[in-house]
Amino acid sequence: MLRLTFLGTSAAQPTIHRNLTSLAVRRERELFLVDCGEGTQRQMIRFGTGFDVDAIFFTHFHADHYLGAIGFLRTLSMQGRSAPLDLYGPRPARRLLDVMLFTGAERMAYDVRIHEVVPGDAVRRDGCTLRAYRSDHRIASVGWVLEEDDRPGLFHPERAAAAGVPKGPLFGQLQRGEPVALEDGRVVRPDEVVEPRRRGRKLVFTGDTRPCASTVAAARGADVLVHDCTFGDSEQDRAEETLHSTAREAGRVAREADVGRLVLTHLSTRYDREWAPLIEQARAEWAGPLDVASDGMVLEVPLPP
Repeated sequence: MLRLTFLGTSAAQPTIHRNLTSLAVRRERELFLVDCGEGTQRQMIRFGTGFDVDAIFFTHFHADHYLGAIGFLRTLSMQGRSAPLDLYGPRPARRLLDVMLFTGAERMAYDVRIHEVVPGDAVRRDGCTLRAYRSDHRIASVGWVLEEDDRPGLFHPERAAAAGVPKGPLFGQLQRGEPVALEDGRVVRPDEVVEPRRRGRKLVFTGDTRPCASTVAAARGADVLVHDCTFGDSEQDRAEETLHSTAREAGRVAREADVGRLVLTHLSTRYDREWAPLIEQARAEWAGPLDVASDGMVLEVPLPP
């Protein structure tokens, strides 16, 4: 399983239809949040993601991307959580989160571990790695790349049997990449019966950013790129002033990075319910699968063929 649930897709302020930025990423047994805007925990209840969050990955520390963590972590404590929770983000993660979460408040019922990251840092999780890369915003900021480990190649039991390998533990040995010695002295190599390893899935979350070469490099060949799309063409000057992206620019990044799917998010309130212009403008640069995220949208990411 690799499932994205968009919990908040509005930029800077909430609307009736859109909450502030947060994205839930369910991968196998683990649940991650990318940013945690105000009201995120209510959205998690509303859209059924569960509260069993293992880590929160912040892109930067403008208020609309982190204020929801304060109440959410307190709720987890009241519910008796005992497992530690890891928080990752660029500076000033350690100073800011320590003050916001713990000053003048009761101790949490569990350990909150704050990790300050710089571009290039990697976080190892079960079966995947999340890596921070440099984005281009008004304060210290990073995007996040989630990349799964390679999967074993397809095993062909009929080939193994034809080579004289008896069914049972020796099949498993070949699947683990180990050669098998038969009683007649022959050796069967894994590459004779197992296809090359298959790549895992790759997702990229830009956070707030101008279009930049570092995103293109980080997103190269990604299955899904979730890109800042705060503005349309008519606000190009505003996008450059505030260091955000337009739909057209996000489409250009997707094309240059040759991604599998582009998802636009972090929409200005003027596009709250009228996002057709953003699709049209992104389409001028990007011909592949395209979504404008809305609160509650679920995207299942299939395994590569």
